[in-house]
Amino acid sequence: MKSTSTCLAVLLFGLVAAGSAETQPVSEPSGQKTLAATVGVYAFPAAGQSSEQQSKHEAECYSWAADNTKSDPFNLAKKMKQTEQSADRQKDQIAQSGQGAGAAGAVRGAAAGALIGEIASNDAGEGAAWGAAAGLIGARRARRRAQAEASRKVEQQTEQKQQATVEQIEGFKKAFGVCLEAKHYLVKF
Repeated sequence: MKSTSTCLAVLLFGLVAAGSAETQPVSEPSGQKTLAATVGVYAFPAAGQSSEQQSKHEAECYSWAADNTKSDPFNLAKKMKQTEQSADRQKDQIAQSGQGAGAAGAVRGAAAGALIGEIASNDAGEGAAWGAAAGLIGARRARRRAQAEASRKVEQQTEQKQQATVEQIEGFKKAFGVCLEAKHYLVKF
């Protein structure tokens, strides 16, 4: 009985040792995206390519796609951010423009009101006050309309630029994907 227990223990120890020798350590994912995943293209190595080979292929295809589309998605992303920042600055400038428009309108309104008041009721002061109020209100409304229109134009221009950039990025992705497919990868966007 003792020899059977010893044999079983040795056999069990041998199986555990053999199993652990055959088991390769599982490498932790690095947490870094592949080049393809970074640009929004997902590539599966259909021909069993190694991760090193896939990285090499992705770099080759990135260069090929950038050359053929004349677009680099990383530069285009920077361009989009700069366009947004520029639009924000323009909108701030528009909002700050015309700060004295109300005062200028009040002066013009006061002059017109004084003239009308003098002619109509012989009270230039009262006419000037009414004219100043009307001029102030009218000038502020006109300024707000002008600012709103200018802001809309900036937004439209920004939207058009961003749409063009998005189309360039999509063109790059298609070229990048075609290249990877030629190197036997399954590609999805």
